[in-house]
Amino acid sequence: MNAQSNIKVGAYYAGWMQGWYNNGRLPAESIDFNTLDYVIHFALFPKSDGTFDNLANSIRESNSEALVKAAHAAGKKVLISIGGWNSADAFRESTSSFRLATFVVNLVNFMTVRGYDGIDIDWEPLQLSDAPKYIAFITTLRTVLDLMKPNSLLMAANGREGTIFSQIHQHFDQINLMTYDLAGPWGGWVTWHNSPLYDGGYEFPGSGGLVPSASNMVDEFIAAGVPANKIGIGIDFYGYIWKGGRGTTTGGVTEPRQSWTNPPELFPNVPYFQIMNEHFRPDLYRWDSSASVPYLKIDTPCDWTDMFISYEDERTCKAKVDYAKKKS
Repeated sequence: MNAQSNIKVGAYYAGWMQGWYNNGRLPAESIDFNTLDYVIHFALFPKSDGTFDNLANSIRESNSEALVKAAHAAGKKVLISIGGWNSADAFRESTSSFRLATFVVNLVNFMTVRGYDGIDIDWEPLQLSDAPKYIAFITTLRTVLDLMKPNSLLMAANGREGTIFSQIHQHFDQINLMTYDLAGPWGGWVTWHNSPLYDGGYEFPGSGGLVPSASNMVDEFIAAGVPANKIGIGIDFYGYIWKGGRGTTTGGVTEPRQSWTNPPELFPNVPYFQIMNEHFRPDLYRWDSSASVPYLKIDTPCDWTDMFISYEDERTCKAKVDYAKKKS
């Protein structure tokens, strides 16, 4: 799909792909901007004093300049993200009544000086108790953006607390749901996909609750009062490798919806290219039609070397794009 359709296509671009400890996989000038409407540079990390760390994820001035220059040359927008996993405590401190104004001005100044076109808020994990601070933060940030740099974009990444976003969705250009990292070998769980589009009607054997899916998350936000045309869903370019365990129908884990007696190991965030290079074979490929995602089934003579590899491919991408078009 190209960016000329009736939905928006954006991508997160990690600073460490460029940085001083650069792994060299994707320089800014190598990005194909023809497939995108915008790019989000990930990420600043908030500090409790109303400032932020721009070096932890290598958001150096030279890296900002390279990305902004390449995107703008292609006529595309670039946002700077702030947050990430375990950023919630720092956000709570920075958005206190003592620091909120300073924090917001610092953010907008950074965005403006570096040449970005907007800000993406990635407060993780966001909880219902954060509602007063989050609402005040977003409302203030939108006001200051409109004053200091009109037409700036404001987005958020989240997957929970639709009731919070229903009160402030008008301040956002887009609310992107984190429809990935949805499964793990936790107590009471079963093997499940990392980023399924649908749940297939499958329920956890113990609790009876539906397994997570992108469509369920979207429906929850719409039911809370967030307009469908403000919602985005995620496609991850990595997978989860479940390995070993015991007590499944195949010995170790090899496919979705398996319970176990001994839990398997989990290797998360394995890049797509690594899965293709090290594990993929056509005879191992399976398509879960009830979830609209692929997986690799690796059933070996030894339980501890069995693997269930959950990932996304071009077939899933098309399914999610088609879903987004219909839903919006």
